[in-house]
Amino acid sequence: MRPVLSAFPPVGSPSRSPSRSLEHLRLSLADGAATTVHVASYPLATTALRVHRLPALARLEAWCAERAVADALVGGFYVRSTGGSPGLPLTGSPLGELWLDGEVQPFVPFTPPWGGRRACVSVIAGEVRIARREEFPDSPAGDLLQAGPLLVRDGRPESPHEEGFAAGADQFDSDITAGRHPRAALGCDGERLIAIACEGRADDEAGLTIDELAATMAGLGAREALNLDGGGSTSLIYDGRLRNTPREAHDVTVAGGRAIATAFVFSSR
Repeated sequence: MRPVLSAFPPVGSPSRSPSRSLEHLRLSLADGAATTVHVASYPLATTALRVHRLPALARLEAWCAERAVADALVGGFYVRSTGGSPGLPLTGSPLGELWLDGEVQPFVPFTPPWGGRRACVSVIAGEVRIARREEFPDSPAGDLLQAGPLLVRDGRPESPHEEGFAAGADQFDSDITAGRHPRAALGCDGERLIAIACEGRADDEAGLTIDELAATMAGLGAREALNLDGGGSTSLIYDGRLRNTPREAHDVTVAGGRAIATAFVFSSR
């Protein structure tokens, strides 16, 4: 049963703005809980999207300030900790496939068979696509970042269970699809890129389940969308400022957001 969300923006706001825009929405959820969602919208015709690998791990707001980047969104997952065990991936290594300018970057693959199924964002010659990995070439020509699960396909919410995040939870702190948390997502409606970050882990901020996140993206008009790194890593930068409040645990704020491995950058073209 799809969640009931009662506070979508009116038609045309912010969706049909001819320029980039930011809106803060208060969503009322089916069980009476509520959460705030920050929605940044970018016209495809005038926006260039790029994937960036941050040096080591870096807080997104500080990284953007150092490089005069105005708008960015957290990217994919990364290895949180290996306890210093020899032979294991280094802490901070991207988890999931990563390509920049047609060159594969060092990454830790998802546990088989999920690597071939989990969703990606591809940017080739300015064209942005969101789909499962199996729908892209083995060696993509531009940027590709893998995260997931796929939230929306052809305008309809997708089931998160097909990508095995519960079965492959050993690569994460827990099953990332379980429960309500702060979350981030990227979607596209054919005319706009839609970047969102939702609050959570506070008495007045419930967060979203993965199904509620999918319904939110579909309600905002996304034809395709995928889930990105969330929890304390949830970070949306607009006009150089962190617009959400990252929390590590209930009411435990992460000043400046958790350091992350990858990000999407939005710029004018």
